[in-house]
Amino acid sequence: MLSDFDALKEHFADSSGLHSLDALDMTRIPRHISCIMDGNGRWAEARGLMRAEGHKQGIVALREIITTAVRLGIDVLSAYAFSTENWNRPQHEVNLLMHLFAKTFIDELPLLKRENVQVRFLGDIGALPKKTRDVFEMGLAECRQHTGMVLALAVNYGGRAELVRAVQDLAQLVQSGDMRPEDISEAHLAEHLYTANLPDPELVIRTSGEMRVSNYLLYQIAYSEFYITDTYWPDFDRWELLEAIYAYQQRQRRFGGLVSVSNTPA
Repeated sequence: MLSDFDALKEHFADSSGLHSLDALDMTRIPRHISCIMDGNGRWAEARGLMRAEGHKQGIVALREIITTAVRLGIDVLSAYAFSTENWNRPQHEVNLLMHLFAKTFIDELPLLKRENVQVRFLGDIGALPKKTRDVFEMGLAECRQHTGMVLALAVNYGGRAELVRAVQDLAQLVQSGDMRPEDISEAHLAEHLYTANLPDPELVIRTSGEMRVSNYLLYQIAYSEFYITDTYWPDFDRWELLEAIYAYQQRQRRFGGLVSVSNTPA
């Protein structure tokens, strides 16, 4: 638990080799950081452990990143927890993940309440096992009045499925006469995505060294900056998050133009 943000900055400078406590520009923190949490199983296997231990340690890592993100004043932290393709994993691993999702959400509710964290789910949680779904819905109700950082958890999420769902919604509006096809805009499409009313990720972090997006936020990451680290997710800690943000702040974002656009959040 971080109790002193100045100590956090000092440790960041000491542990990263940066020469100044001011190396991280606190006025240019991304509004929305998204994490593709990869490598839990490989982390465990590298230590001679069952894959389940990697998933458990991954939850510990997420807890630390949530707390750090709150301290940094980030508006939205999203995390890819379970994709539509993950149903293809061995059934015992899927069952374990569903159990961990439910148990973790209950265990972490005190933290979410203490930090005033809002919770959103990206994906079709209606297709989850009833016990997991009931816990998620209970947790959403418990956090409904929160006004702090948004924690958006992608569970049973697939970027292509999300786009199909949005197009189907718009097609129904056209069919009912409430919209003309030529009136459909990018803004209308965005309103029908799971991330409606959230800013697009400015920084996407992928752990374990994989160089792909894995069907994640395909529409929303069109101009996101990517930070790839070989670190497995269970070892990704607050200092690595700060390193990722520091790297982001060194980028020049042009959005297809010739003039660099400041990383300062709008």
